[in-house]
Amino acid sequence: MASAFRPLHDRVLVQALAAETKTAGGVIIPDTAQEKPQEGKVISTGPGARGEDGKLIKPDVKKGDRVLYGKWSGTEVKLDGQDYLIMKESDIMGIVE
Repeated sequence: MASAFRPLHDRVLVQALAAETKTAGGVIIPDTAQEKPQEGKVISTGPGARGEDGKLIKPDVKKGDRVLYGKWSGTEVKLDGQDYLIMKESDIMGIVE
């Protein structure tokens, strides 16, 4: 786990969730045809961004949230053998409840 990593400012560390491998009709999708996942789990967040007044604006997401993000959002990194994405909180479209 990436417990030794703490994102800075308004960045978020996200672990992508596995993409569907079957269609609704039961057809198996090969790895080469699968799209990049757009749903992930928040692993950690930075303290937040600074507003124009200099005050800290805390992130709306927290550790453990399931989130949706843009297909090409974030930067892929490998920490402790696991693949993660580091992205700005603004790249996250919403929280799955």
